[in-house]
Amino acid sequence: MASNGRPEKVALTLGTCGLAAYFEGRIFTAAEVARGKPAPDLFLLAASRMGVPAARCVVVEDSESGVAAARSAGMRVLRYAPDGFAPGSVGAFRSMAELPALLGLANGNGSISVRGDSQ
Repeated sequence: MASNGRPEKVALTLGTCGLAAYFEGRIFTAAEVARGKPAPDLFLLAASRMGVPAARCVVVEDSESGVAAARSAGMRVLRYAPDGFAPGSVGAFRSMAELPALLGLANGNGSISVRGDSQ
């Protein structure tokens, strides 16, 4: 999770929607970098701390500034646009149900499998 939001707001939002446990230890905010989105700094920090090269990262974004930041960081970006409006965004999708297939994680029967580096 890489957000321009304040750490307190991110924690409150994730806690309220029941997602905090999924991101524990993997939350990065603009408070940790000199420049937030649309600069690439936040995504580059997250990738570095997670030990993943930027070129192997996929960013799921819902804002133009986030899309710009991901592209500047050299990361693949998928634009979440539930209302269907995503000007100039390649990789736009409308429903989170589409995400596993876009990431190559759907195995054809509706369940999700995670592929290792060797596959």
